[in-house]
Amino acid sequence: MKTKFWLILLLAAFALGAIANSQPDGTAVLLKIEGEFMTAAAEHGSQGYLSYYADDAVEVPNGEAFLQGKGNIAKTMGFLDNKDNRLTWSPVGAGIAASGDLGYTYGTYEFQTKDKEGKPVVSHGKYTTIWKKQKDGSWKVALDMGNSGQ
Repeated sequence: MKTKFWLILLLAAFALGAIANSQPDGTAVLLKIEGEFMTAAAEHGSQGYLSYYADDAVEVPNGEAFLQGKGNIAKTMGFLDNKDNRLTWSPVGAGIAASGDLGYTYGTYEFQTKDKEGKPVVSHGKYTTIWKKQKDGSWKVALDMGNSGQ
């Protein structure tokens, strides 16, 4: 009887371990969303970019004060609508909380524009984005920050 109990317990532990290992950690989803996010910004400017932000998102701009709320963030994103400006980014890594409702991505970005004489200007930097799963199951930016430099 004791042997049967331990055998059942061992099999149950093995099954639970197999189930746990078969669950994706969600980082692939976040990395896919990052690509969609960048495409939306490239194709639809500030509106595409902001469509990935939660209403209560916070932006932490390099060297500037916090921007709280999607409406306030939108006031600073008009530069994405200028055809001479191009913002691209590449995620380097991602993670997701065990709870499955918060995640993060981080990587590098490049911003291309033109100066007053029309000459190309390129700047580089790093970013971190905190993502929050919404009630409808979608992921939205909860906090975004970047800083210039390599």
